[in-house]
Amino acid sequence: QLQLVESGGGLVHSGGSLRLSCAASGVSLADYTIGWFRQAPGKERELVSCITKSGSTTDYAVSVLGRFTISRDNSKNTAYLQMNSLVPEDTANYLCAAMLFSVCGVTEKYDYWGQGTQVTVSP
Repeated sequence: QLQLVESGGGLVHSGGSLRLSCAASGVSLADYTIGWFRQAPGKERELVSCITKSGSTTDYAVSVLGRFTISRDNSKNTAYLQMNSLVPEDTANYLCAAMLFSVCGVTEKYDYWGQGTQVTVSP
């Protein structure tokens, strides 16, 4: 079975950067669409970004467009989320998710999830 483990979260100052990693094991990540979600206390979980199986197509939430970059390296069985120009509103638990379905914005089909990594951005 596919297992996902996130890493790279932490505490950063406003304007700083973090790179999150999503390492897969058990099954080749190349067979899966990858999404990064985030959930802040008291807020709904939202899709931040997603990437297709080959990496040819990406999508971003408007709130992070131009600041975050999603990527994947199937040879390393890992996906990434580069986060730049962070602001306190980005503070959340960030989760990596995967699905076999090929349209990355169909959020209800993500059925493999990591445990999440906390990102905290101080003012």
